[in-house]
Amino acid sequence: MTLRLHCLSFRQPYAGLVLNGAKRIETRWRPLLAGLNNCTLAVHIARQDWEGHEWRRVLTDALRMSANDVEELLRAGDQFGRGVVAGLVEVGDTWFCSDDVPDEDLRELEKEAVLTGLGRKYLTRLSAPRWLREPLRARGQKGLWTVDVPVRLLPEVRQGPR
Repeated sequence: MTLRLHCLSFRQPYAGLVLNGAKRIETRWRPLLAGLNNCTLAVHIARQDWEGHEWRRVLTDALRMSANDVEELLRAGDQFGRGVVAGLVEVGDTWFCSDDVPDEDLRELEKEAVLTGLGRKYLTRLSAPRWLREPLRARGQKGLWTVDVPVRLLPEVRQGPR
């Protein structure tokens, strides 16, 4: 039995940052995730790394993480390797980030996106990240695509306090 989900490929370290809850806003030049509000999205870890290093500055400067904490976060994000569907995340609202966002608000958004230069991009809120029980090998694709995730790989549902 499988569950068919929309899937999006993320380059490292962003895939790991999403699945470990450090990155809570996804940014795109177009409103790619707008139609998935309140849906579950499968997270695919691309084979290539993100080319820039602004994410490291956001983690160390804005979020005040130590070098050791950053390295541990990176190791945790690479636990399943590359070229796999590794986890799930819930998709929230998508909005356009105009150039006139007040600086203080922009800094908060940059922390949640673990990225700078958000003006004129579409931002999408991500929540409830969770890793699959084991990786699912899959060839990544551009844009949104669908993947059939075996139910046996789905993470356990956590019960809240009673």
